[in-house]
Amino acid sequence: MIQEIEFIKFNPTQNMTILVKTNYLVEEYKHIASKIMSYDSVHAEQVGFIEKPINNKAAAKLQMAGGEFCGNACMALAAFIASEKGLNQNDLAEIILEASGTDKLITCQMKRNLDEYHCLVTMPIPKKIEQRTIKYDGNDLNMIIVRYHEFIHIVIEVDEFDKTVREKAQSLAKLLGVTLGANLIGVLLYKSKSEEMAPLIYVPHLDSMIWERGCGSGTASLGAYLAWKNKGEIVTNIRQPGGDIKVFATCHGEELTSLMIEGSVQIVAKGKAFIDG
Repeated sequence: MIQEIEFIKFNPTQNMTILVKTNYLVEEYKHIASKIMSYDSVHAEQVGFIEKPINNKAAAKLQMAGGEFCGNACMALAAFIASEKGLNQNDLAEIILEASGTDKLITCQMKRNLDEYHCLVTMPIPKKIEQRTIKYDGNDLNMIIVRYHEFIHIVIEVDEFDKTVREKAQSLAKLLGVTLGANLIGVLLYKSKSEEMAPLIYVPHLDSMIWERGCGSGTASLGAYLAWKNKGEIVTNIRQPGGDIKVFATCHGEELTSLMIEGSVQIVAKGKAFIDG
């Protein structure tokens, strides 16, 4: 049986994102996502589903296919809602969302600029940030663990994003996916001198592993780490293959008190996709 799926495709810092408007059972999300994000279909790095929110303060709920939290997909959904409301050039709007992977409401401050929507998003605060050295592949590996309720990001400072470093990151993500039982494992390679990040995102539930061109939640985690490391406030642009994402993070002592990212989103396609049921 062929299923007809109504979708919108977005470009948040080239982290190509599909949001599905059609209502389906949660049990079908994994199958639909794997089909529609594939190269021979609409093609994207991730898929989310637009649901009705429980909290009446929220305009909509974003449910990612793997149950993870995604900052860029929140930006995408906020941009879609702003476009549906007819947000005009240079107008501002505040859009509140529910999102999978966090029990906090996500606030998105939107501004339209021609065909782009600029978005400032409040991000979930990590539960804990800690520095660890582990034995991995016969060597000591220094890493920062940024823990959230349902996902984990690992920050590893590197000199280069070469093939060997990337392969080690991929095998580490797989290993952590098996051992930690999180909805999402992110391995964030960071070159501090140039403030560049190469984000690897692994969603065990979907067996999806992608070197993303731009990662909103990864940018937030990196900013959280930098603020924690410096015991203060950080405002910086993090360079990624698809462009820059700005992060704002504040830390008092050991406690992170504020975390936001700023980026832009374009709506690049709307339509119907046809997949095998």
